[in-house]
Amino acid sequence: MINTDLINRTVRFLYEKFDGSEYLTENPERKIYRIEHSFRVANIGRRIAEKEGFDETQIVIACLLHDVSYCERFGEDGWINHGRTAARIARPFLHELGLPGDRIDDICYGIAIHVDDKADFEGEATPFALTVGDADNLDRFDVYRIHETLSATGFLSKPYDEKVSWTKDFTEGLKKNRSVPHGTKTADMMWAQRLDFCISFYEKLLSQLKNSAGIIDGLQ
Repeated sequence: MINTDLINRTVRFLYEKFDGSEYLTENPERKIYRIEHSFRVANIGRRIAEKEGFDETQIVIACLLHDVSYCERFGEDGWINHGRTAARIARPFLHELGLPGDRIDDICYGIAIHVDDKADFEGEATPFALTVGDADNLDRFDVYRIHETLSATGFLSKPYDEKVSWTKDFTEGLKKNRSVPHGTKTADMMWAQRLDFCISFYEKLLSQLKNSAGIIDGLQ
């Protein structure tokens, strides 16, 4: 059973950090995105926890806080360090929640390594800890992120040949990453499902692009 009190306190903490951020106040669209992303990651993490028998509350808390460092303005190397910074910000709050010390270490380690698999303190990459990064990565491959990717790359304004080339390259990249291993069998399954969905989408997009340039041999 999930502890709604601890989750609600974590959500309030996240909002307080983001609402008090000068950087996110100056960039409200990034604040909205980061909050929505954090909730999506937390829901993915909860699904993994449910299937794997992890404590759902603790996974949700870890996922909600994995990007709390976006409340700070990133300096040089700020992005690559944002997992380690998030762990530093989260740790005192996790103690306030009264979580066991060993689980706080596990949560913080998972948060710290979710960017580049490195932490600035000793820890173990347990399936629980790896779930934070797995949930974060899984959010990168679904309907919302397809829309975001096409928008961010200026896909609609590209010349036809560039659209085709970009779509081919992106689809091949998805295929190469389909078998990347994760911390749990559940994450592996979800990854394969999401990559298959994205690959199918971009293959259909490529087919439609070909249909947009003239009469082709055979129907697609």
